[in-house]
Amino acid sequence: MANVTDRKLKNIIEAIERLEYGSLNITVHDGEITQVDITEKNRFPLAKKTKTER
Repeated sequence: MANVTDRKLKNIIEAIERLEYGSLNITVHDGEITQVDITEKNRFPLAKKTKTER
């Protein structure tokens, strides 16, 4: 963890705090964090159709 700076840790913590549903991907090259990606999930309920709408 020698290459983990306070800035990188702060960025990761902020990403986790604002993420409600989804995933956080941390890319590491040669033992150093190089990228943080957030994939957020937004799901919407389907409206139920009535018999006349089918």
